[in-house]
Amino acid sequence: MSRKDVLMAHSVIRIAFAVLTFGFSLSACSSTSWKEEVLLHDGRKIIVERTVERAGRHETGQEPPIKEQNLAFTMPGTTENVVWHDKFTDDIGGANFLPMLLEVSKDAAYLVVHPMGCLSYNKWGRPNPPYVVFRYQDNAWARVQLAELPGELKTPNLIFSSPDHEAKKAGKPIVSAETIRALYEGYRQPEYKSVLRSELPKTRINVMCEERVLYKGAWILPNDPVARKFIDSQKK
Repeated sequence: MSRKDVLMAHSVIRIAFAVLTFGFSLSACSSTSWKEEVLLHDGRKIIVERTVERAGRHETGQEPPIKEQNLAFTMPGTTENVVWHDKFTDDIGGANFLPMLLEVSKDAAYLVVHPMGCLSYNKWGRPNPPYVVFRYQDNAWARVQLAELPGELKTPNLIFSSPDHEAKKAGKPIVSAETIRALYEGYRQPEYKSVLRSELPKTRINVMCEERVLYKGAWILPNDPVARKFIDSQKK
């Protein structure tokens, strides 16, 4: 078999696996809710209510991935209840983000999240530094550029990785700001310990998440004619 035939066979196998993966249905789910004490940059503290729902395809002995999640709080100095939702999307097969920072500056709230997994990272434009920023203003959340996040808002203050698990481990009705800060002290990556404003080396970004594009429901390498041809044949 020629090298070209080998590469074609590997590409077909990879895409067939991707197509099958998207074909699995969602399974039994579990939901966890908890509260976090969130320390703002100006020393104020707010209580944030979080809920994570897990469901979907997973390996034996492992928990399902995060399907949906939400985060709710009251804007300081007001009675306005603000809710942020991260819903299931078919292209990712679950929720999209890992929240890491919630802040309030003047009349706006800001939420900094990290794409959850490589599919989400590719979907949201492969941001570098690897954050997606949302601003709540005039009763709506909207994505904004990192440059629009006020410079003083830089210290993560939400449970980041496996938030439902960490909340259970804390074993308290409200997870304290001190407990949350201690979790971040265990991270080695600088982009998790603080909100960076300068780009990471492109070589590290590429190692962290290989570039993929969504083509007719499957994530493939950019400019992969074999994969596109195979997918086209399956869609007929």
